[in-house]
Amino acid sequence: MITVPGDKSISHRALLLSALARGESRLSGLLPGADCRSTASVLRALGASVPPLPPDGSEIRVTGVGPEGLRSPAERLDCGNSGTTARLLLGLLAGLPVEATLTGDESLRSRPMRRVTEPLGEMGAQFSEVGEPDRLPLIVKGGGLSSFSYRSTVASAQVKSALLLAGVTARVPVEIEEPGRSRDHSERMLRRMGCEVEEGGGPEEWRVRLTACPSTLDPLELHVPGDFSSAAFFLALGLLGGAGSRLRIANVGLNPTRTGLLDVFREMGGRIEVENLREAEDPSGEPAADLVAFPSELHGVTVAGDVIPRLIDEIPILGVVAARASGVTEVRDAEELRVKESDRIRVLAENLAGLGGDVEELPDGFRVKGPTGPLRGRIAVHHDHRIAMAFGVLGALPGHEVVVDDPAVADVSFPGFWTLLEACAGGAPTPGANQAP
Repeated sequence: MITVPGDKSISHRALLLSALARGESRLSGLLPGADCRSTASVLRALGASVPPLPPDGSEIRVTGVGPEGLRSPAERLDCGNSGTTARLLLGLLAGLPVEATLTGDESLRSRPMRRVTEPLGEMGAQFSEVGEPDRLPLIVKGGGLSSFSYRSTVASAQVKSALLLAGVTARVPVEIEEPGRSRDHSERMLRRMGCEVEEGGGPEEWRVRLTACPSTLDPLELHVPGDFSSAAFFLALGLLGGAGSRLRIANVGLNPTRTGLLDVFREMGGRIEVENLREAEDPSGEPAADLVAFPSELHGVTVAGDVIPRLIDEIPILGVVAARASGVTEVRDAEELRVKESDRIRVLAENLAGLGGDVEELPDGFRVKGPTGPLRGRIAVHHDHRIAMAFGVLGALPGHEVVVDDPAVADVSFPGFWTLLEACAGGAPTPGANQAP
């Protein structure tokens, strides 16, 4: 049995909302990766007391100062490589009477920000673009927001969460309508802290309303389950026979807004069993279970529509699995992938083709025909942790030879990934083994 690090999405939100609470929050299982360390760092710069994130996920205690206790920082807030940190922080700061400049590394500074700054600007926040249009660095001047109703053109948990956080810090109602349901970690956590959050709708229209928040948010007591996105790499390894007869992964978060890949893997013929399913008694808790993956004969499928927001972060590993499945797998409606840490559609297609795979890039996805012969070559990850780990799984399979040009980038979300992958693959060298960063 193996375990994977804590859920990245939940970890970010737990840290941000703990800073907004009054009193001491107790958090365990937090992801200690670089992205979450960026969130912890910017919160310290704003005046919250956030201890270092322990590498083993043991408990930390965050002393929240409430929205009124956060201050304008003395220096730029460096969000590192974390788009979640930047976009959610823009929402949090928009509702506060503070001024701050947000920046990040080269990769983050290439990612669009107007998807959150434009609706936040309609609420009353002010933003100044210091460098390239629609990019960090950005100056935010918050405060004086009005209640707001927004119709989003994409189902994005980052956009939705930024607007919810603005509503919380400004103490104004917010309503967001999406063309599909995105992950709901923010809604669950806000309810847990005393806010009134309503949601409902169908597959093509989902509404979330923040109707009221108390003057003081309750502190959190939360154990973060294992990250489903991280577990996905090992589910793929197990299904493709790279880990022996079966591979069990303990305590994986199974929030239904995150587990579209389980449905797709099963549609492809994959055998994955769910054991020890549990959920916090609080209705805003997160479900978790142990997952067991068995070697399976996989076949191609078409993946499109309302399942895409439920597996958007797992599409790189889905593309790799498709290269080893019989027939054609087609992914559509996933244009959101072009503005992640890399243009994941282009990078995935170029790397698969460079290894000898049969792949066609589409405007909103890709088409992969498999299986071809052994895949061999060097791949360029373009600073993208999920691309690195997806091709790492491929390289761990017998007969394939894959060299990852930047294995260290996996530490963004999965410290220790390469060591665990090598152990699960029976000690066989993996693409990240013995490679200099």
